[in-house]
Amino acid sequence: MDFSVKKLASDAGVFFSRAVQFTQENLGQAEKTELDAHFENLLARADCTKNWTEKIFRQTEYLLQPNPSARIEEFLYEKLDRKAPSRPTNAELLGHYMLEAAKDFGPGTPYGSTLIKVGECQQRLGGAEREFLQTSAISFLTPLRNFLEGDWRTISKERRLLENRRLDLDACKARLKKAKAAEAKAALWSEEVDKAEHELRVAQTEFDRQAEVTRLLLEGISSTHVNHLRCLHEFVEAQTAYYNQCHRVMMELHKELGSSSADVFSSNFGRNPSASADPDASAESPTAALETDVLQIEEVQPPASGTRKAKVLYDYDAADTSEMSLLADELITVYTVPGMDSDWLIGERGNQKGKVPVTYLELLS
Repeated sequence: MDFSVKKLASDAGVFFSRAVQFTQENLGQAEKTELDAHFENLLARADCTKNWTEKIFRQTEYLLQPNPSARIEEFLYEKLDRKAPSRPTNAELLGHYMLEAAKDFGPGTPYGSTLIKVGECQQRLGGAEREFLQTSAISFLTPLRNFLEGDWRTISKERRLLENRRLDLDACKARLKKAKAAEAKAALWSEEVDKAEHELRVAQTEFDRQAEVTRLLLEGISSTHVNHLRCLHEFVEAQTAYYNQCHRVMMELHKELGSSSADVFSSNFGRNPSASADPDASAESPTAALETDVLQIEEVQPPASGTRKAKVLYDYDAADTSEMSLLADELITVYTVPGMDSDWLIGERGNQKGKVPVTYLELLS
């Protein structure tokens, strides 16, 4: 108990001495030991690294998990050292709802079958997103967090110790200066001078040792930059793979929906309801080619209202002989005919003629 009281009193004295020195420095009443320029540059570089790493880490968290409630939940599970429950992504939920809706609408109907295709695509997108989130968390977020919660805390602790050693050193310098001034007045060699010089030597040794430890940690920031650079490359690779996968999935879906629309169009486009009511009308109608069971593309003629030019946005492979294949960026002539599905146009390129999907075109004036 006696030892504890003495230690407590000693610590209180040291704290008071540092507080006095710190206050006098701020008031300009005491000298302050300055660190060399290289050391100051290392400190500034470390602070810059910490500040930007923290901002990048937080913003990456917002990017990977925009829901603040979900972020708080993940944080609590992490602090409790428990695994957070797996939750479906928004795309996976959307896909699930579409598949359930298709069951009610009927998977055999055009709308139901399309819901199934789009729902399965959304689930694939959700799976790709989940893989991207996991990969990014491991390869990018975790190293940044380890730096902020590990290396930086160690650096901050050693910097606080260095600041305390500096305050002790400057306090010893001030006491030695006062002792020498008192000695000069008394014209005698004072024991206080010896004591102050001894305390100064000890304080200088401790300060130099702590400065070296802190310097080594600060110089390690260069290694941190190299590590974070590697992690950044891995993050970009994961992001590139994710977007490429999404692009492939969507292009496959787009092509599949185009073919499906062509099938629906082929089954509904060639038969005119009025033809069954009036068999003789086909001989008199100018659009007789559209009233047969199979569309006769070669018999379709441009309407009197004229034609338009269109730029092809994507490559398109014809699903049957009634369609015309397209190449991206080419220009073709397009027009519509009475009774034609609004999702399709008749396209012409030289001597070639066939149906083309509107979604693959940019109509020009």
